[in-house]
Amino acid sequence: MSHFADRLAAAVRAKGNAVCVGLDPRWESLPNEIRERHGDTGLGAAAAAFEEFCGRVLDVVAPLVPVVKPQAAFFEACGPAGMAVLQRLLRKARGLGLMTILDGKRNDIASTASAYADAAFGGTRIGNHRHAVWEADALTVNPYLGRDAVEPFLRSAREAEAGVFILVRTSNPGAGQFQDLLCDGRPLYRHVAAAVADWARENLGQSGFGDVGAVVGATYRVELAELRRLLPEVIFLVPGFGAQGGTATDIAPAFRADGLGAVVNSSRGVLFPFKPDDAAWERKIEEAARAAIAACGEAVRNALPQPAIPER
Repeated sequence: MSHFADRLAAAVRAKGNAVCVGLDPRWESLPNEIRERHGDTGLGAAAAAFEEFCGRVLDVVAPLVPVVKPQAAFFEACGPAGMAVLQRLLRKARGLGLMTILDGKRNDIASTASAYADAAFGGTRIGNHRHAVWEADALTVNPYLGRDAVEPFLRSAREAEAGVFILVRTSNPGAGQFQDLLCDGRPLYRHVAAAVADWARENLGQSGFGDVGAVVGATYRVELAELRRLLPEVIFLVPGFGAQGGTATDIAPAFRADGLGAVVNSSRGVLFPFKPDDAAWERKIEEAARAAIAACGEAVRNALPQPAIPER
């Protein structure tokens, strides 16, 4: 089994849930024990603290969930040491059997897009050799520059049997400023969704899903249901669940009737359910992950066809 969508569907079935834990480390929210051990002496110390914290989070959640999503920005903010930590955490996650989504929302034109894409997936070619960089299973991509700028990501992902998640309807409050603009009688996000549907159909797996997914926020339930109907072959990455306000009811429309079709991300809700002075922080992360799994299970049950009630 090598197609990205098939591997993802198998991982979701194996763990019995579609929860993705976001790795968004914040210095001020880390446990005191970790901050005190590494000190606040600079970016290198912060990167080391992030590595310890996220590594321990991975150990907690790996038996429970199928996917993790490191947010590149928090590691980039720690400079070169942070980027090295991101690379090691991605490798650790793979070693624990987790699928990985690198959240970088990349895009640019021509050779620049190719460089981003090669780094994410198959590696950077130097002479006759490719050198691994991130080796992610999937990458988030901004489609604003059009198909020619998305093409390098599709090509590199397919060569590596990986996937991309295209921003379609995001979870932030200001999403509608551009995404709701009417173009030929339809909001802009619907045009992006139609393009994503076409790109996904270019390479369908045995699961019936393509290797091009859509980022669709839990905070816009009506649009989520609309897009699920329009994009039956597209896997949704659903942010906005938990700390951003999305509930089990909100995410239910993301799933197909067979219970597949979506990965629901929770970052702060799972990562930081504790106060920095809490010595039992790992246990609380496990409890938060289990709560997210239960809510996701409720959403899947709500998405499934209900048995008919016999007439009396």
